[in-house]
Amino acid sequence: MKEDEREEGPHMPPRSKVRNHDEAKRWLLEGKSYAWMVKTYLEKYNVETTTGYWATYANRAGLPLRIVRDTDLIPWKIADQHRWDYNLVMLRAEARKRAKHKLSDEEAAKLESWKKWLKENSLVIYYDAETEDGFFAVPREDRDTDLIRVPTSPAQLRSKTTRTAKPK
Repeated sequence: MKEDEREEGPHMPPRSKVRNHDEAKRWLLEGKSYAWMVKTYLEKYNVETTTGYWATYANRAGLPLRIVRDTDLIPWKIADQHRWDYNLVMLRAEARKRAKHKLSDEEAAKLESWKKWLKENSLVIYYDAETEDGFFAVPREDRDTDLIRVPTSPAQLRSKTTRTAKPK
């Protein structure tokens, strides 16, 4: 019996909202936005989904990540309160650029300005999750070979993912 055809009951998990798995995977691989998929699924199948549903579906299906994870450029475990710090936003943009993803003109200009500021002032980005600010621009040292100060404690590192983002 196919997953979509099984009956629901107290002993069975709810059936998948996905009506056509090949179609859903194709859309995800084509880069359709999760918002587009939510809208299209409601219009085409009268099935309500969420953007989180599609992210989970892609993960469970083993599809490539949509975001670029560069654990060399962003090696830290980031505390929730620091997730939208400007320095982290710029490091994410640089990771996308290095992965050959297209940046918007505005994002590319901000990134180049930020990198120029770091270079002109001989700075690198340092992160300390235990502080209120989290991210700091600190003077570059001989051991600094990129835009960041690599953490010395393994406890500060996040795990590397096995899924990779597909360049756009």
